[in-house]
Amino acid sequence: MAPLIVHLDRETMGGFDIPRPAAPHRWQTHDFTYPADVVERLQGAEVAIINKVKLDADTLAKLPDLRMIAVTATGTDVVDAKAAAARHISVRNVVGYAGTSVAEHVIMLVFALVRGLIPHRDSVIDGRWENGRTFCVFAAPVRDLKGMRLGLVGSGAIAQAVADRARALGLDVVFAARRGTAPADGKLAFEEVLATCDVLSLHCPLTDETRNLINAETLGLMKPGAIVINTARGALIDYDALEAALESGRFGGAGLDVAPVEPPPPGSAILRLAKRPDVIVTPHAAWSSQQAIEALARATGDNIADYLAGH
Repeated sequence: MAPLIVHLDRETMGGFDIPRPAAPHRWQTHDFTYPADVVERLQGAEVAIINKVKLDADTLAKLPDLRMIAVTATGTDVVDAKAAAARHISVRNVVGYAGTSVAEHVIMLVFALVRGLIPHRDSVIDGRWENGRTFCVFAAPVRDLKGMRLGLVGSGAIAQAVADRARALGLDVVFAARRGTAPADGKLAFEEVLATCDVLSLHCPLTDETRNLINAETLGLMKPGAIVINTARGALIDYDALEAALESGRFGGAGLDVAPVEPPPPGSAILRLAKRPDVIVTPHAAWSSQQAIEALARATGDNIADYLAGH
């Protein structure tokens, strides 16, 4: 019988379909799968396609036919890697598909925050412009990007793509060394970057070392009026501490695309922050350009085809 391939969360692909392999196969698609339905839907499946569906050791033990997990993302933390290896299950991910999309999203957030896009738009909608006495509305401070310093935490492909775009706009770009380590390879000390940058953008993985890297202490090191951008992982920032820094009036703003828990539960700090005029929150959308999703779908299809071909 042809191998069964089951896609558990097509909804995370934004409506794009994964190209199907030429080799004989059976294919099942589910738009969304709750944890209680995972084992039932993967019974008899040789290949599972997932994005955020978790496959832990207990779940994998109940799926004796599973031989490949195709993750439609770069991170594979939703899969218990040790358990998968012990059961000879191949785990394949996709890297490098969203570099342009994320970098452009970062620059969009920087522009919008530095130039007060949201407050100025609101001043038109709420009637301040039409009811004002002068020809313009000073709804928020407006600054030029040229000459600002952009500090980058992380130096991978996305950070480099952001750096290229920022330099083209006239920003002074610096990279931060890991906190607690001596600067090297052209990087500046972490504390120096925080103290001198006008914009700080996070592009590092979430580890025990980087969890809550931006907290009350490190926010206090940053220059007055600075803004922070986070398109990496939500738990890199203590959002309660960020809220307090913004409330104090000392901090300039934030552009946030990720939350510690997604979707964020009601009452979360990031949802409170989203209502502020000096904060822009987007729903983990930085990666999701049409070009990026198409590249992700193609690469996932190639991973599955390679597996079925015995590679």
